[in-house]
Amino acid sequence: MLETIHILHTNDVHSHFTYWPQTARFLKARRHDLANSDETLVVIDLGDHMDRSNFYTEATLGKGNVELLNDAQYDIVTIGNNEGITLDHDDLRTLYNEATFDVIVGNMTSKNGIDPKWLKRSTVRTTKQGTKIGFVSATADFRVFYDKLGWTTTEPRQAIIEEVKRLAPTVDIVLCMSHLGRYEDELLAQECPQLTAIFGAHTHHVFLHGELHHDVLLTGGGKYGQYIGELTLHYDAQQKRVTYRNERLIDCSQLPTAQEDEQFEAMLTAKAQAMQQEPLFYLPTHLNKEWYHHSQLSRFFANALFAQVEGDCAMFHAGIFKDDLHRGAVTAYDLHRILPHPINVCVMELNGAQLKEAYLQSFNEDWPRKEMKGLGFRGVVLGNMLHYNMRLNDQHELEVNGQVVQAKKVYKLITLDMYTFGFFFPSFKYAKKEYILPYFLRDIFKHYAQKIFST
Repeated sequence: MLETIHILHTNDVHSHFTYWPQTARFLKARRHDLANSDETLVVIDLGDHMDRSNFYTEATLGKGNVELLNDAQYDIVTIGNNEGITLDHDDLRTLYNEATFDVIVGNMTSKNGIDPKWLKRSTVRTTKQGTKIGFVSATADFRVFYDKLGWTTTEPRQAIIEEVKRLAPTVDIVLCMSHLGRYEDELLAQECPQLTAIFGAHTHHVFLHGELHHDVLLTGGGKYGQYIGELTLHYDAQQKRVTYRNERLIDCSQLPTAQEDEQFEAMLTAKAQAMQQEPLFYLPTHLNKEWYHHSQLSRFFANALFAQVEGDCAMFHAGIFKDDLHRGAVTAYDLHRILPHPINVCVMELNGAQLKEAYLQSFNEDWPRKEMKGLGFRGVVLGNMLHYNMRLNDQHELEVNGQVVQAKKVYKLITLDMYTFGFFFPSFKYAKKEYILPYFLRDIFKHYAQKIFST
């Protein structure tokens, strides 16, 4: 006898809620339609549902996202790097306390030996006809960040393979919820052919009808809530195998809308503002932003860096400031408006020769007007690179704090973590570095402002 199983999946919403009302209605309607049938439905999310560049997520530290997932009746969720490394340990530990769904991550544990109650390596769902489906998962191994935040992560593909070996004898079907990215999924398909499908995320790839690799079906649903994926399986209980797999993506922009949908995001923002309306400090003067040269905001932020982080010089793009900061009472919403990025400060150790090389590279003419997406940047354009306590003198020698740098002497450069992944400065990827966690740029700004301005 053939059984039909539907898996509805979302990924990388990143707190973009434009289509969320339609998405939630669709998911609940499909559940209602199948409730009295012999077919089984499981609804899953593959991580990065939250993104602290959204003020509702920021104000609720992700718990508002959990409420949305609960309301939409999700069954299983895994975490992405936005859940995993943009919250401090206690905030992640308690993030899913009120979740009505399972949370599975197979390659992460707490360094203190006390894992949160919600954390599972895998989970099993039994269909209406008794078929057992095992779900395994892993998240991208940003080990340096997780370690600083009090978590231990392991190599994700190996963690999945080990969990599949443990789980496979007890279930009929094994499915993987991956927040590893397209190319990691392709390697996993080759290494773990026992998987029927790998639900993909992290690299925001789009597979309209899935792709087969080593007879494992891979999916990809883009980003920002563009799509809902639906994998339909037929399982033959007598033959004990899946006889049919079909993947499709549903374009959320084409789903029916309701009149109140247009106000959904504004309602969430208003709710968040009501939670964060107390002034953080009072700003005695207007601070302007400029994207192509120094500004009052950039100078203030440079002072904040040097006041709180040990370093010899600093470098960051002017485009990190999305707007001006106005005189008067400054709330959490105001700071988030100008610095929405989930970006951390990083201190790089470079010798004089490396520092000068990076300084010269930073004048890349293609960067200032680049509309950067990813690496934590949530601005409009990168803007010009700004330098503090460092300059070229008339002899084209680099000076730090007025002194010509020595080629072999080590200097500490205060900069942004987005530059350390090799995209901008390849040498930064391998340099000795310290990430200033869990604080974002707006936290550094806030702590300094609260010290020098009265509330």
